[in-house]
Amino acid sequence: MSIQSDAIIDRRRLKRRLIFWRILGVSAVALAIIVAFGRFGGLPGKGDRIARIAVEGIILDDPYRDQVLTEIAEDEHVKALLVTIDSPGGTFVGGESLYGQLRKVAAKKPVVALMGGTATSAAYMTAIAADRIFARAGTLTGSIGVILQTADITELLKTIGIKPEVIKSGPLKAQPNPMEPFGDDARAAIEAVIKDFFEQFVDMVTARRDLGRSDVLALADGRVFSGRQAKANGLVDDMGALEEALKWLADEKDISGEVPVVDVEISHEDEPWRDLVSGLIGKTLLSERLTLDGVISVWHPALKL
Repeated sequence: MSIQSDAIIDRRRLKRRLIFWRILGVSAVALAIIVAFGRFGGLPGKGDRIARIAVEGIILDDPYRDQVLTEIAEDEHVKALLVTIDSPGGTFVGGESLYGQLRKVAAKKPVVALMGGTATSAAYMTAIAADRIFARAGTLTGSIGVILQTADITELLKTIGIKPEVIKSGPLKAQPNPMEPFGDDARAAIEAVIKDFFEQFVDMVTARRDLGRSDVLALADGRVFSGRQAKANGLVDDMGALEEALKWLADEKDISGEVPVVDVEISHEDEPWRDLVSGLIGKTLLSERLTLDGVISVWHPALKL
């Protein structure tokens, strides 16, 4: 009798384990379907439409965003692209990448930039990729330039009795470095890099706006402009928002006002997993997918790096 009881208990345990693994397997398959659908489900909407994407927060290099823009460029039913921008900028490479992708879209269909509260630095770099730029009167824009920030904490380390030891292959390796004095040679090398990035930014603005290089340089001292000031200086085309953008598309590009505007979300393959795991163990245990580092083109007085 005892043996039979043990066998029954063992069978029940085995059954519970099988049920657990079956549920886990079904969940994994379902999650894989969700990921695949989100990644390969195509652009939303049917028939002719105007796509709209949002560029918000810190701009970073993003291959998922690039793929979405490629799909927009290749979809013959997407008649135009609206890019709403509310960002202080981001990394130089992030802005450069987004600029390049938008120019590829613009080679096949009209692209219109709609500036919101802030569109500075790399966000302005994004805007100039468009065929037409609309800003609000109160939009903060401009801040044409790049920056690399560091700190020299060697005196502080001396005060608290810490002597850093650095072994490197050359004197300019890992410069600037907070644990070493920022010498003249290192400063000159870094300034040369910053100047080159700045020249690239100025080249972009000169190529895309109806301004001479000297005019762009006069505006590219890092200052910000209101939307009205930006229009007066030739940095944007007009004041307005969605209504004005659709009217421009109708008048200049013969795209009917009856064509619906469809929002296109930029999702990432890891998001379903991150959402699931975050709900179980908390977001504090997960590192951010993308980080801000290196040479940046950003305007934000309160930005904490």
